[in-house]
Amino acid sequence: MFQASRRTVALVIGGLGLAASHANAQSSVTLYGIADGGFTYTSNQGGKSNFQATAGSEQGSRWGLLGSEDLGGGNRAIFRLENGFNLQTGTASANGRIFGRQAWVGLASNRWGSLTFGRQYNAAQDSLEPLQMAVETSQYGTHPFDTDDLNNTFRTDNSVKYVTPNFHGLTINSMYGFSNNAGNFATNRSWSVGASYAGGPLQFGAAYVQLDHPATDTTGAIPSDNYFTFLKGVTQQRIWGAGGVYSFGNLGVGAMYTNVAFELTPQSQYQHYQNAEVSLRYAITPSIHAAIGETWTGVNANGQKDSWHYWQTTSALQYFLSKRTDVYLDLIYQRATNAVAQIEGTSGASSNGNQFLVVTGIRHKF
Repeated sequence: MFQASRRTVALVIGGLGLAASHANAQSSVTLYGIADGGFTYTSNQGGKSNFQATAGSEQGSRWGLLGSEDLGGGNRAIFRLENGFNLQTGTASANGRIFGRQAWVGLASNRWGSLTFGRQYNAAQDSLEPLQMAVETSQYGTHPFDTDDLNNTFRTDNSVKYVTPNFHGLTINSMYGFSNNAGNFATNRSWSVGASYAGGPLQFGAAYVQLDHPATDTTGAIPSDNYFTFLKGVTQQRIWGAGGVYSFGNLGVGAMYTNVAFELTPQSQYQHYQNAEVSLRYAITPSIHAAIGETWTGVNANGQKDSWHYWQTTSALQYFLSKRTDVYLDLIYQRATNAVAQIEGTSGASSNGNQFLVVTGIRHKF
């Protein structure tokens, strides 16, 4: 009996081992991340120059978990949990959220696309952000005040997102963020739709995003602790834009336009931002990449045409020590009319209409 029992236990353990091996073969979890840190020189912050140890100049430092389980028939369960942090201090970004960059779960199908639920990127971030000049430079190369959200000032909570399968290079993405407000369904909600195309030498994207009464609480689609601080009393924000990159061998030519309208309280108040950029991106060698671009931002406040505007020149040089590690040097200069200069991402505005940055650092991807 004892020998029979031992054989039975061995068979059970062996069966469990085979089942575990089978389960492992059908699912995967990937740990990934970026560590980015360096230094920034600013010519004028409140009338004085500044030299700072900075983090996330090229890309925000992060670590994340990306998971997938094969359900058969080309269907998968998927999830992503992504934390952002400041490399210089070790603190979490997005006001201390554990997974402030992304947190979602859902289903994906080769035939039907994907449906996900959680804290996610809107259509402008999905379709336009990968095409902007700042992808080849640094966050400082994004548009002033990040009104079009391409520098990820805010993400969308309580959201449901659907992305179509890739059809000859074209994908459509749509998202709805719930207010979670029993008394007023339309307060602090968001919706967006976008399209992305990649085929041959051409990449193109377009998107529309709308926020209704954003940041009125911490529980709706756009939490009040994760939104713009330079504007108060926003009743509606609308973002739309289009951009593209066309490659001629190692040379990429990019262009983008975004249009952002804020309606404010009282109802007669509003601010309207237009951003236009052109850029060149060139792979000098496989290890050395360079980029340069020009951005114009015009602001119309309460019907006063060209209330103020900004011109910004951004240049960048990257040297790849390996496929995962590079060092970088960025030079950014902004000229403002009827306003003080403030390059997006800096810790303070200039005391006049000019501001110049020199940014250097190292980035490692894992």
